[in-house]
Amino acid sequence: MSANRDEILKELGLWPVWKLREPPAADALSGSTGVPAVEVPAGRAGASRALPKRPPVVADAASALPLDARAAEIARMDWPQLKAGVAGCTACPLHKGRNKTVFGVGDEQAEWMFIGEGPGADEDARGEPFVGQAGKLLDNMLAAIGLKRGKNVFIGNMVKCRPPGNRNPEPLEVSQCEPYLRRQIELIGPQLIVALGKVAAVNLLKREASVASLRGKVLEYQGTPLVVTYHPAYLLRSLPDKAKAWEDLCFAVETMRDLQSRATTPI
Repeated sequence: MSANRDEILKELGLWPVWKLREPPAADALSGSTGVPAVEVPAGRAGASRALPKRPPVVADAASALPLDARAAEIARMDWPQLKAGVAGCTACPLHKGRNKTVFGVGDEQAEWMFIGEGPGADEDARGEPFVGQAGKLLDNMLAAIGLKRGKNVFIGNMVKCRPPGNRNPEPLEVSQCEPYLRRQIELIGPQLIVALGKVAAVNLLKREASVASLRGKVLEYQGTPLVVTYHPAYLLRSLPDKAKAWEDLCFAVETMRDLQSRATTPI
């Protein structure tokens, strides 16, 4: 790319450079507000503050089946059944710590599908993918190539529940959740998948590789063309690779144009 770094950042909506706010003062962290403490009656001195209740988990019938049988069952689901299945899934240990499942969001007939690795804390709280700082960056990346969340775009993840501590999802967790993602892709029928980050890329492609080695190539998942770029959360930590991500987005646009041209060219 001939554009300099500042121009690229402006294209991604990242200028001026985003910086973390100063950490809150110690009083704020301790919960001190300057209001006198209310005396607790002796009989309640050991009582703990009531915690908000999590929504009950309604187990999905398919969760108890062996993986092959689960995959076959999920492959027959329509959208309402698939959403209900994800919401009630107990097939792997991740369901025990979740607040909400994160099904995915967007146009259910989208030409573009973006796939990350798994929900973080913000996503687990809201039940929607990419809603924190990484989500803001992804929205800026979409806008830079003329796309918008929910309009001809579907956004999902390899797993639908948050891994503890935002760690990478483990192979068992991915294998149990992939049938849901595969069915989403079948129902949506995207023309192009964009894998965001190494975890999504290697699990979709079923082979170990670095993002650097996969960039700039048209690959495929289950017959659907796929390109790879960096995960937005990684880009927040690595300024130099934002320029590479912009190159990847331009390559994705060129790939989509080529795919659409082939689809409309008479044989």
